[in-house]
Amino acid sequence: MGESLTLPVPETLHGIYAVALAEPPADPRELAREQVARRVAPPLRDLVLGMLASPMLTLDLRATGAFPPLPSDLLGLYGATAADLAAVASATHLLAVRAAYRPGWPPAHEWAARAVAGAVGAETGAPVVDVFTPQVLAPARLAESLPGPDGEIRLTDWMLLPHTAGPHGFWFTTKGLARFGLPELQTEHVPPALVEPWGRLLNGLARRVLDLWLDELPAGEQPLVVDLPELVSVGLQDVAAAQGVAEPMRREVSVRLRQDTVDGEPVLTVLAAEDGPDRLESLCTALFGAQDAV
Repeated sequence: MGESLTLPVPETLHGIYAVALAEPPADPRELAREQVARRVAPPLRDLVLGMLASPMLTLDLRATGAFPPLPSDLLGLYGATAADLAAVASATHLLAVRAAYRPGWPPAHEWAARAVAGAVGAETGAPVVDVFTPQVLAPARLAESLPGPDGEIRLTDWMLLPHTAGPHGFWFTTKGLARFGLPELQTEHVPPALVEPWGRLLNGLARRVLDLWLDELPAGEQPLVVDLPELVSVGLQDVAAAQGVAEPMRREVSVRLRQDTVDGEPVLTVLAAEDGPDRLESLCTALFGAQDAV
């Protein structure tokens, strides 16, 4: 068993959002510029306007038939209301907001693309679709997900944690770490009684792995690869940080990460640091306590 995992660093990351419009605006870029200036507070406003004025952010307005159809079944699965789906289905035009940026902090490609799409959607009353997840982002939820003056975000606003039942338990996979250049996390064979606590643990682990990743991507020269530890500690403070809150207790457990490939995409499989019966339950109990673990 090695002591580190070597992960490639993507050259460029992309954020992509779609605004489903009932009527096309005459000048999408000017509309975006006006609404960002009006609706987005500094210092984020300056970053977004800078991206809008550069080739790093593009606005592509077309009739809906000129784009691949948005996945209404997945949008519904991930929380879109009947009204959302009807508005998406009846839209005459889509505005695709695309932004590109290097890996590291801040994730300007995501912040700028989401802020622009949200500003246009709020002004026109049009649904905003996060193409990555995919989800329809309600205006209030979208606004709350953007970074505040301190540049902090709740990771859970940028990540989903879908899980699927199988013959030997649940299969979990994150959906959001790839926004930052990382492989997604996955766990197989999670007992049904552990769905809630294991989901909390994975949220905290995602926050911890992202922090380790960003520590290796300082401003300036970008490395080709990053080494992350194979054994990673995840604590109650990481679980809380993923939700954007603080936790004074410093209880932690260790997990092991393994590099795998699923459907041609790299993933990090999350395993107990030590094998043994009921190992996932033991981890949850050690982290959350016996009452909260099941």
